[in-house]
Amino acid sequence: MSTSGRLTTHVLDTALGKPAKGLKIDLFRIEGDVRRLLRTVETNADGRVDGPMLEGEALTAGAYELLFHAGDYLRGTGASLPEPAFLDLIPLRFGIADAASHYHVPLLLSPFSYSTYRGS
Repeated sequence: MSTSGRLTTHVLDTALGKPAKGLKIDLFRIEGDVRRLLRTVETNADGRVDGPMLEGEALTAGAYELLFHAGDYLRGTGASLPEPAFLDLIPLRFGIADAASHYHVPLLLSPFSYSTYRGS
């Protein structure tokens, strides 16, 4: 296991009881009033991103945001959604205080709710 810091995520579809495959996620660094896009990824069959979203020297202390494109994903599963959907884009802002640590930010998702926590 690496001792350098890293940022990972994992999305589980709690309505279907399985990983959320094919969910688009944008990662931003927050610098004052500015959101700077660092990368855009998509979850794999396990609901994870292939490799850390940030790691090593690229991961620095500060504020970040993960923007989960939940509406597009949910529509793709055939979920019956109102128009507009209750959940569409889900922004999760969080802080990284220790750039040498592992920050895991999972999302538990259904058409009408979501939750998150700092995982391991």
